[in-house]
Amino acid sequence: MWHTLLMVCALAAPALAYVTDARAAGFQTPGIVPRASPEQFELAFWNSIKDSTHASDYEAYLKAYPKGRFAALAQARLQRLRGASQEAKPAAPPAPSPPRANAAPVKPPSSVPASAGRNHALPPDGTAPEIRDCPGCPVLVVLPADTFTMGNNASDPSEKPAHPVHLGAAFAIGKFEVTVQQWTACADAGGCPKIAQPANTSPAAPMRDLSWDDAQQYLKWLTALSGKPYRLPTEAEWEYAARGGAATPYWWGPKMVTGKANCKDCGPPWSADRPANAGSFAANPYGLYDTSGSVWEWVADCWHNNFKDAPADGRAWDDPHCRVRVIRGGSWREGAAYMVTSTRFKYDAGVRQAQNGFRVARNLR
Repeated sequence: MWHTLLMVCALAAPALAYVTDARAAGFQTPGIVPRASPEQFELAFWNSIKDSTHASDYEAYLKAYPKGRFAALAQARLQRLRGASQEAKPAAPPAPSPPRANAAPVKPPSSVPASAGRNHALPPDGTAPEIRDCPGCPVLVVLPADTFTMGNNASDPSEKPAHPVHLGAAFAIGKFEVTVQQWTACADAGGCPKIAQPANTSPAAPMRDLSWDDAQQYLKWLTALSGKPYRLPTEAEWEYAARGGAATPYWWGPKMVTGKANCKDCGPPWSADRPANAGSFAANPYGLYDTSGSVWEWVADCWHNNFKDAPADGRAWDDPHCRVRVIRGGSWREGAAYMVTSTRFKYDAGVRQAQNGFRVARNLR
């Protein structure tokens, strides 16, 4: 979630509280720091969480920067949050029930319009077919082989250069992000770790506070349950699916429109405390929900600072020793600038963060 913040740090003067924190941490020149430097990444990370009321955010910072410039501040705020939590003694969050054998998939509200996209490889009505491999499996949208332009030459340097990508085979991708209900089914079966969500979280909410490594456990369990080869989407597949056939900055057009995404500038329903339930906002033309906002989504690829030399065939750009993976799509805590479809950033594969989740994908053959 930090990539657009990096651009903001480079282009605009920091807020007073940010400057104060930077000076307190010992930075010689608060505000603009060398682009793509370790200092810039740490400053952007801290600036994005410094007003948070979630202990997990400070834990994530301390895991990423155990000797960082803001470590003392993070420790102090973490202790204060933990102390307040102990004093309040909140009730334990209710455990959502696992899906019943005949449970229906999570459905968006009836007011959300059906997919109305157009693609030369889709059926004449423009809708993408859907499949479901087992009663408890996520609903998948089947997308055809196609060629599209990935990246954005007018945005953050990490999104450059815009380049053609040819997806040579059809694939299936989750209609929704993996929900709390779906994760709980895996945890109850012993396939996934039990990860507490905030009190009163709906079973239909996107599952979050997940690391890339956590997602791999769910995919392994789902593969065994369904007999199908589940995986994370590649970064190219994710962007192709999220664009919904559009070449504009947002999947819905060239400018921000309220009601299209779950972010703090995107209109209701929005809450600063948690993302809306899966499918609460409009689907893109391919019938996918919450590709902009909601939670950041892990993809298969290793992080690279830009798309120079990126694969042109849509495969994952991987490294056997990679520990820093790509996240896409922004989250409910960010503003409209993060909702641009080409938005991307990175996170350590082993770190859980309250804004990170994922959606599934699989090959069709």
